[in-house]
Amino acid sequence: MSTDSTCGRGTAAYAVGFLGACLLIWALVWGVRDLLQPAPLGEDRAAVRAKGLAEIRATEAEALVTPAVLDAAKGVIRLPIEDAMALVERDWGKNPVAARTNLIARVEKATAVPPKAPEKPSAFE
Repeated sequence: MSTDSTCGRGTAAYAVGFLGACLLIWALVWGVRDLLQPAPLGEDRAAVRAKGLAEIRATEAEALVTPAVLDAAKGVIRLPIEDAMALVERDWGKNPVAARTNLIARVEKATAVPPKAPEKPSAFE
């Protein structure tokens, strides 16, 4: 009988040891997984996008109310909407034909395509 009781104790000890080793490995894997897992990709992205949107909206709001020279060579300027509407009403109220001609001339000047650059002469010419 002594052999049966020794065999039962040894098997139980091995089972407890195996279970303990498995639990220890599981705990180590769980801890390393938490340490090596990267932060979510979109965690700070929402804040960056909100900041960018606020900057864009502030720039657009400023552009709506402040005049600026956009292209001095072509005479293109930016005016606040109220000022531009007042100029249009004033010009079109006095002489609509002249205002239309002036508008067409300004559009053609602002959208004119620059002339093609001269081709480089051949080295053999």
